[in-house]
Amino acid sequence: MEGRIKEVERRLMPVNHCRAVDAARLLDIPFMCLHTPADNMVASYLQGVFDERKPYRIEDVVDLLLEVPEYRQAKKIGAGPKILIGSEKRKAGKVFVDMTGGTEGAKKIFSSLTAGGVSTIVAMHLSEDHRKEAEKNHLNVVIAGHIASDNVGVNLLLDRILDDTIEVIECSGFSRVRR
Repeated sequence: MEGRIKEVERRLMPVNHCRAVDAARLLDIPFMCLHTPADNMVASYLQGVFDERKPYRIEDVVDLLLEVPEYRQAKKIGAGPKILIGSEKRKAGKVFVDMTGGTEGAKKIFSSLTAGGVSTIVAMHLSEDHRKEAEKNHLNVVIAGHIASDNVGVNLLLDRILDDTIEVIECSGFSRVRR
């Protein structure tokens, strides 16, 4: 992972890290970032669904995603789950959920996943280089969708920490769904 961590670090070096914090301060709005915890929540949630329901074919993986309101909503605007590698009738086998936003891990991971018995990856997104590596390792890949997955994670998080007295304003692709 060291090489990948350094690559991501170089990509983030020119970013204006204070922009959102400064905007919130100027508008006198409380601000905090919970992106990674939300990613972890959607990953755990979906992994639990796939482990429990054990989809047989790739189409079953997509159907399970579409049972989640945020993914159904994304499908309506053309941003729903999509089979990136594989086909609907291909067997799903063991499903691994990877919902790390913003980047992927090392490309070398795909051979280890295959060796570990994984047949299908469900991810937010996948770069072209990572797609090629997954394909080379005969993995099915279903892209759940980045914003829809973020929505699932944020909604799961908000369900745990908010009560009905706090107003949530939907914007920038976020849509509040209560479970």
